[in-house]
Amino acid sequence: MKILVAADGSDYTKRMLDYIAAHDVWLAPAHEYSVLHVVSALPLRAAAALDRDMVQRYYAEEAQAVFAPVRSFFEGRGIQASYLGEVGRVADVIAHRADAGQYDLLMMGSHGHGALGSLVLGSVASKVLSHCRTPLLLVR
Repeated sequence: MKILVAADGSDYTKRMLDYIAAHDVWLAPAHEYSVLHVVSALPLRAAAALDRDMVQRYYAEEAQAVFAPVRSFFEGRGIQASYLGEVGRVADVIAHRADAGQYDLLMMGSHGHGALGSLVLGSVASKVLSHCRTPLLLVR
């Protein structure tokens, strides 16, 4: 199964990895994992005031900070994964990448909001769910 894991480095990413670890079916060698982290674009005025290389380095460093613990998780279990860092609107990029990459499954963490948590998903999760044709597994 070709699986896209959307990671933002939050506690919800850790919960998603804990879910994968707790269910042996997700650790099968037949799965092909890609990990996606989307960095929101810097405001145009800020980006224009900075050197282009500095902006690109910022995006790369943000992605690598998120990828480090995820890479450690997968490597510790003998699983090779590819890592994709992109810039843009988070929900749009996740949905587009999942569909364009013809993934069998998209996994991502989602956080509820107090008593309404069972009724309302996080805004990114809601947008991905409404814009993506790829099956989505949300871990809270």
